[in-house]
Amino acid sequence: MKYLKLIRIHNILIMAVTLYAIRWAVIFPILKYHNLKLQFGEFNFLLLVLSVCFIAAGGYVINDYFDRKTDRINNPKSVIVGTKINRRFAIILHGILSFTGVFLGVLVSVKTGHWKYGFIFFFISGILWYYSTSYKRKFLIGNIVVSIFTAFVPFIVVLYEIPNFYKIGTQTISIHILYIVLGFAFFAFITSMIREIVKDIEDAEGDAKIGCKTMPIVIGTNAAKYIAVLLALITGVSIVLVYTQYLSKLYLLVNDNFTKWHVLVLSILLLILTLLILKAKKKKDFHVASILVKIIMLIGMLYSVVLFYLINI
Repeated sequence: MKYLKLIRIHNILIMAVTLYAIRWAVIFPILKYHNLKLQFGEFNFLLLVLSVCFIAAGGYVINDYFDRKTDRINNPKSVIVGTKINRRFAIILHGILSFTGVFLGVLVSVKTGHWKYGFIFFFISGILWYYSTSYKRKFLIGNIVVSIFTAFVPFIVVLYEIPNFYKIGTQTISIHILYIVLGFAFFAFITSMIREIVKDIEDAEGDAKIGCKTMPIVIGTNAAKYIAVLLALITGVSIVLVYTQYLSKLYLLVNDNFTKWHVLVLSILLLILTLLILKAKKKKDFHVASILVKIIMLIGMLYSVVLFYLINI
């Protein structure tokens, strides 16, 4: 159980589900509508999913390893490395997980003729190491790194799938798929930024004691709150614009009532989040806001299921 907690198994499962949701609930039904099939093999896709999950798990382990001092202040009950798991073993586990993830990523890249993509996995693994050792403690850089990685999870599916469709002359369909998945990626990026800022405010006390330069420490809690609120408002406006300017006019969606409700629910939750952040004063208030952001992220990604239903009815 302690090992599953260390690698954040719930987050890893969400990543895996997100990858498969983009593949089977977004890309597959659009292709099926046009009498086309997925070009990227199922076994190769499994290797890709495992690669992302292993690298992420390794990132969580090394993050906990270097976060021991801060966690003892901010959330002492959550400390695993150095208490329940030996520090040396944690480093070894990180190495095994990261190496496996990079190896699988390079393997699937070479197998599918996209060998240059293999360097992406080396880069991501290295960035996650530097995030834990340095970037996390610096102003804004750590937030951006995590958000980019979060956005990359849905995007990597089209990165491997779409080149195959250009080869068979389906550029227009590929562009539709790319736009939709980029929408998911942008949503993942901006909501992750909100959550990272809120978490930094929540952990500001412990971070300040070890010399971190996170956003609330550098510019103050109130200013960081306003930036998080601004991002939440941008998210809400973006969702409405994407719906009115693109999704409501997309010929594939023969009935958009479900989309309307989805947009409405997300807009209401983002409004509630905005109010929560503005009124938040105590550590527990920001923790509640952080949980709500995660719920919003999950509901946003569940729109892939809505798409699947709309395209197939």
